[in-house]
Amino acid sequence: MKITMRFYGIIALVLMMASCAGSKKVSQAPSPVPSAPAETTPEESPVPVEQPNDAPAPETMPMFTPPEREMRGVWIATVANIDWPSSSTDSFEQQQRDFIQILDFYKQRNFNAVFVQVRAAGDAFYPSKLAPWSRYLTGKEGKAPATVMDPLKWMIQVAHERGMEFHAWLNPYRASFNLNVDELSPSHDYYRHPDWMVKYGTKLYYNPGLPAVREHLVGVVGEVTENYDVDGIHFDDYFYPYKISGVEFDDKQAYRQYGNGLPLADWRRANVDKLIKAVHQEIKNEKPWVQFGVSPFGVWRNASVDPRGSETRAGHTNFDDLYADPLIWMKNGWVDYIAPQIYWSMDFPAASYKTLIKWWSENANGTKIYVGNASYKIRSDGDDSWDSSFEIPNQVALGRSTPGIEGNVFFRAKSMMGNNRDVANLLLQNNYTNPVLTPALQVSYGVMQNLLPEVESSHLADRGLQLKITNAYLSEAVVLFGLSPNGKWELIESQRTSTSFDNKTFAFDSFMIQNYQYLAVGFRGNYGELSQMKVWKP
Repeated sequence: MKITMRFYGIIALVLMMASCAGSKKVSQAPSPVPSAPAETTPEESPVPVEQPNDAPAPETMPMFTPPEREMRGVWIATVANIDWPSSSTDSFEQQQRDFIQILDFYKQRNFNAVFVQVRAAGDAFYPSKLAPWSRYLTGKEGKAPATVMDPLKWMIQVAHERGMEFHAWLNPYRASFNLNVDELSPSHDYYRHPDWMVKYGTKLYYNPGLPAVREHLVGVVGEVTENYDVDGIHFDDYFYPYKISGVEFDDKQAYRQYGNGLPLADWRRANVDKLIKAVHQEIKNEKPWVQFGVSPFGVWRNASVDPRGSETRAGHTNFDDLYADPLIWMKNGWVDYIAPQIYWSMDFPAASYKTLIKWWSENANGTKIYVGNASYKIRSDGDDSWDSSFEIPNQVALGRSTPGIEGNVFFRAKSMMGNNRDVANLLLQNNYTNPVLTPALQVSYGVMQNLLPEVESSHLADRGLQLKITNAYLSEAVVLFGLSPNGKWELIESQRTSTSFDNKTFAFDSFMIQNYQYLAVGFRGNYGELSQMKVWKP
């Protein structure tokens, strides 16, 4: 009876620890089982040993101070195959190799997040009940890829294996990239719901003024959020389309039916606001740790038409032309971050980077700002400033000295992988010398801060460090830091718990670990929050 009671007591304690942790358990990614090196386990003595009076006092471990965190992201565009896949007719195995090449290129330069376009124009890079397979993946819209794998699940897995966040980038309103409707699948919304479509210029768009469209798009986001281990849902700058001179966006019928007496422009902005609010609620109801962010056009309004605007002379603006109002979204807490596309050089007369980064910083209303940078303009723009290899590194440096700016996202992946590789290397040498964690969400329930890793064993060798941590399953990731000679803690690596073959064994493969006099290991929770740190001298 005593054994039975003790057994149930242990079970109750384990269940209570798991329920208190608040960190989700992600599906385990297939990983090879590493060979077991010799392990070291601290010896325990049941009887206290009296120390002589002249014995040296135990060494005091240095206090852990977490290093600064920063978003270092890159957009991977799939529309028209401009980044990935290189060709829609490549085998899936070749597409996998190309995707890993992109990840490894940026991982080696200490980037920590990818924003991958998984819905380009009413399509999907994943099996969906709401959209056909993308022709940019398989060569023909509606045709499934020749693999038993789920491409999106695989992409998320390999990004997480490299310690990188995966943000699913969706274009909500763009329904086609041209007017050749014969290329569209019979299951595309153009055929299923033709009343939802508005032809404008050379593309088809979903009508933002229709409640049914809004409900459908929220469902698209919900499908991705529920079915995939994404770190974020991301929209770009395409809301109402960029205006074409002399061409009207034909939403008159929807306006007559749903306008409620609002001026047309206000009604259009309200439609976008409703979508942003509803998407935010959908994500947070399903998985509150998943981030939702938007990357709007870089100018909200010009000061010439609104004193709250920036000292710019932009030809298009969010508020007046795209009917998007990021200031409202930030004020109401509908987004976790905003990544304004400040796609101009530092001193560009009509819209300078210096002016705009300061404006967004001052108008963030407590929302994180990740600046969108135009790496695609390097050596390919009429503004000669982009001929300099230092334009992008200088922009990053300016952001670091600007309050409220918490990182950067670069458009687009291939732009720094070819002839402009020198710029990516300059970022590594001057800006991204050490890896860092991405910024944490502001929400924290305080569970992680009371959790301490229980290290069962550790083994340090020339090729790196292996740790066995018995309670790692309570966390989203295990993070390892080292104390540098200048007295600052640096991130060595962050590993998802799901990438461990047994949820407790972690191999940190870096010969640099031996250069640190002290190490610290801890956990990261779903919201990016850190646990207590175990500090030791290896």
